This record gives sequence, C-alpha cells and structure tokens, in this order.
Amino acid sequence: MSQRNEESICPVYGKCGGCQLLHMSYDKQLQWKREQVSKLLKPYGRVEKMIGMDKPEHYRCKVHAAFGRDRKGNIISGVYQTGTHRIVPVKECLLENEKADAIIGTIRGMLKSFKIKTYDEDTGYGLLRHVLIRIGYKTGQIMVVLVLSSPILPSKNNFIKALLKEHPQITTVVINVNDKRTSMVLGERQQVIYGPGFIEDELCGLKFKISPKSFYQVNPEQAEVLYNKALEYADLSGKEGVLDAYCGTGTIGMIAASKAGSVLGVELNQDAVKDAIEGAKKNKISNIRFWKADAGDFMTDMAQEGEKVDVVLMDPPRSGSSEKFLSALVKLKPQKVVYVSCNPETLARDLKYLCGKGYCMERAAAVDMFPFTDDIETVVRMQYRGREKKEKQLPYMKI
Repeated sequence: MSQRNEESICPVYGKCGGCQLLHMSYDKQLQWKREQVSKLLKPYGRVEKMIGMDKPEHYRCKVHAAFGRDRKGNIISGVYQTGTHRIVPVKECLLENEKADAIIGTIRGMLKSFKIKTYDEDTGYGLLRHVLIRIGYKTGQIMVVLVLSSPILPSKNNFIKALLKEHPQITTVVINVNDKRTSMVLGERQQVIYGPGFIEDELCGLKFKISPKSFYQVNPEQAEVLYNKALEYADLSGKEGVLDAYCGTGTIGMIAASKAGSVLGVELNQDAVKDAIEGAKKNKISNIRFWKADAGDFMTDMAQEGEKVDVVLMDPPRSGSSEKFLSALVKLKPQKVVYVSCNPETLARDLKYLCGKGYCMERAAAVDMFPFTDDIETVVRMQYRGREKKEKQLPYMKI
C-alpha cells in the first residue's frame, strides 16, 4: 500500500482528532506501532510481530454522536473536536460501524418532522443531546440510546415506528436522561421504550449482556485476538490458581476459567462486579469468584495470610499500575504475570520496577486494537526468576 491523501478518505481528518495515522498506509501504521513498542521494551526483550487486522476499517461497534446546530441553524451530528465541545459534523466515519452511522443519519433526518430540538450546551435548552449505538459483533443485535435532557420524547411510539421502518434490525431502544450541565454523555436515569433494554454478544465463546453503560470492547474482533494471546502467554494447564486484577466485568478471567483450576477476579467498581457475577452465571462458570476490593490491598492481604496464586492477569488503565499495586504483586510473588497494556510508556515503567524485583520479560506482542489511531495494546509475559537486582533503582514515576 502506498501513502494516501487523507483528505480524500476523510473530509474532517485533522479536525476531529480521532485518527492520527490516517496519512499512513495500514502496513506503515503497523510498522510504526511495532517500532514504538520495541523501542520502549528493548531493555527487557524482543517484541514479536505486530498483530493487525485483515480489514481495519469500520471496527468500532460502539458509536457515539453528539447533536447540535451549526451557525446557520442546521441540525448536525458528529464528534467533539479534540479538547473542545465544538461538534465536528460527521456523516460517515472510517472507524465506525457503517450500520451505526446510517442509524444516526436517519435520526438526524427525523428530528425536524418530529419537532425535536437539539440540546444547546450554552443555554441549556433543547431535548436531544447524544445518540449512542451499540452493535453485537457476533449477534448483530443493535441498541439505540437516545440521550435526552428530559424523559419525555414527543410522539414516542410514532418515532420508534418510523425508525424501525428504516432499520428493522434494531433490537432495543433506550432513553437515557441527562438533565445536568455536564460533559458526561450518559445520565443516571434511563427508560426502555422498545425491546429488552440490552443486547448480547459473544466473545471467545462466551455470552455477554451489554447495557447502555456496560463496559465492552469497542473492537470485539481484535479483543478476541488480544485475549487469546494473553491466554497463550498464561499457558495454563488446568490446575493453576489465577488472579484477575483490574478485572472490570470479568471478561478475561471468565475466558481463562476453562483452562485454570480456579480464578479470582478483583475490581473496585461495584457495578462492574455485579456485571461480572451475572456474566459468570450466564455462562455457567463455577470456578470463578469476584471480589469488590482494591487489587493492591487484596494481594497484600493474601501475601500476609500466606496464600498463593500461580498466575496474575493484569489489565490496568492508561496510567499503568501504581507503585502500591506493584509492591503488593511482588509480595504475593506469583510465578507468572501476564500484563495487558494500553499504554507502552507506562508498561515500560512498570516493567522496570518488576524486572528489578526478580521478574523477567519472556514474551511480548503488540496488538492493533485501534487502527488509524496511535493507540497500542501490548501483551507481556513475565516469569519470576528470584534474582532481584541489587543496583539502586530510579524512583517510580507517574506518567
């Protein structure tokens, strides 16, 4: 593939800020990303080949559009320009699911005839703030979330009827009420106006229920690749005790459960823990337990009580792990750590800490979860060797 004229591919390239690498061919993007990871992880070992997508376009199964008006008063929908709340009008996007974009376009075209006004952030007047579309990658089920400033949608039944006429594949429609002057997209209250109020999807052979606020990977196709690589690195025999730290809704822990002796999932967010418990029941997984707790505190307590785990799976946020968490991990001393990272800079920082405490990086691979962007996912396997480095370490630094 040759270099491309990005403006011919996307008319708002450089305005919305969603794609940083659109000027590169996809092969060049993968090469660039692997070079970034390899450079950062070079002190610890070699990074395997970058795992890309066969078809990298339209991978986002969760699509959000903000609604408003332009200077001429025309209804627009799109994304916020980076660092602002100025809407960049988008009719179709190279990253977003095409069906989702079509549904958003239909809603945009219906507003005038239904006399629905878009919300104005400056004045606080208007009804429709955002539309959120979630699509099941394997199931094809579609959820439409209308984020309104009031729970009352004019001519609600006729609106749904008109929408379903154009898009009969829609399986549920939810009104989410956000009546606060806030930058948050979703409010606390919601009302199901069509269908069950959720969709389902399948990932690595497991079923997952997806509600408007549920966490679910926006690129499920590559999520399967990422999780399968993590399990390959874990190399479970069916007997190991596994701790899934930062477990969220328990996805990777549930996937690992069929190959492990037992799994403990630890997560601080109460709603995520509830979703994880429900997911395990739905998939009839009996050898996994979830705890609402800080993972660092949980591991420290385990170590103090003399408890052991064989493998720790960890998938921290972009900021990486805290020194408190890494210190607790070292105290627990699992033989194997599989680290899933969404930020190679904080991964390299955390590796420096762990490799000074008796661990070494055995394998590493980068997975392209977000083509056309500069985001990079990396999976690393570390093994405890018991040879703690004696030289003075630089202090742990937040990034």
